[in-house]
Amino acid sequence: MANLFWKRKGNKTLNLLSTPFDTEEAFEKVIFESKEILEDIILIKRQIRGGKKAGIPDIIGIDSEGNVCIIEMKNVSVNSSIIPQVLAYGIWAQKNPDSIKNLWLEAPRREDEVEVNWDNYDVRVIIIAPSIERSTLELINTINYKVDLIEIKRWVEGSNHFLLVNKLEPEQSKKTAAVKGLETYDRAFYEKYRNKNSVKAFLAYAEETGKLVKKKGWPLEMKYNKNYCGFKHGFFNAFGIHWIGSKSFSFFFKLPKSVAEKNQPKGIKMDKYSEQWKQAEYKIDPGKTKVKAFSKLFERAMESVSSAE
Repeated sequence: MANLFWKRKGNKTLNLLSTPFDTEEAFEKVIFESKEILEDIILIKRQIRGGKKAGIPDIIGIDSEGNVCIIEMKNVSVNSSIIPQVLAYGIWAQKNPDSIKNLWLEAPRREDEVEVNWDNYDVRVIIIAPSIERSTLELINTINYKVDLIEIKRWVEGSNHFLLVNKLEPEQSKKTAAVKGLETYDRAFYEKYRNKNSVKAFLAYAEETGKLVKKKGWPLEMKYNKNYCGFKHGFFNAFGIHWIGSKSFSFFFKLPKSVAEKNQPKGIKMDKYSEQWKQAEYKIDPGKTKVKAFSKLFERAMESVSSAE
């Protein structure tokens, strides 16, 4: 059992023991009420149990890139034996697009800008547990689904809950990359689906933003994805650039709307604010839009992701 030492200004150091959740339902409730943890996923159905039917997942969502997400939560330590189970879920998801599409269309809240290719979508599996044995990492590269392994531990002090979120990352090798067959998000990938001149500009703005991050000394990882380039603070995006068509793209900043409105770049208006993704968006006009014009928004987004308020 892990200890958390909490040093509060002007107070004694508190020594807290990790506090497991009483039930899996309680674990689920806290995670789903903490939207920041699954920030890029719209949950469209919880506890999809098909009676006696096997291979049907408990929780389904759609992420910002249009992937169908299978979320498996366990309130116990997980090892590699979970892989066959989630593999069966992934197969079910690929074979039942009509069922998932109906759930998506019936969802009370869904983001209209999320496009799902119901004839050829990708499946993403998210496994969440208090602890995951490292042997599990060795197997996830052998299946043709993107798999996120997330450890979440809790400490409690009065009414305060402290959640440690740790995303496990497998070591990639040439051999496992070939087995897994996942896309590499680079210039060649983007040019398959986007205007070549726009791809050149998109990458240039991403690189320039990366230089700003480096100059500021911010602990952010630049990561390309299917539909965007994000700058991540650990598990979460602070800001980035995302595609809004085959030719157009925008800056996005993970900020409360009120904060974004108070820090508008001079002479530039916000194009939209996404309540679902909690982000302010500004369309980029290649050659005219200047990265430095958004300095305040970059700083506020960095402060926001660091404080996780």
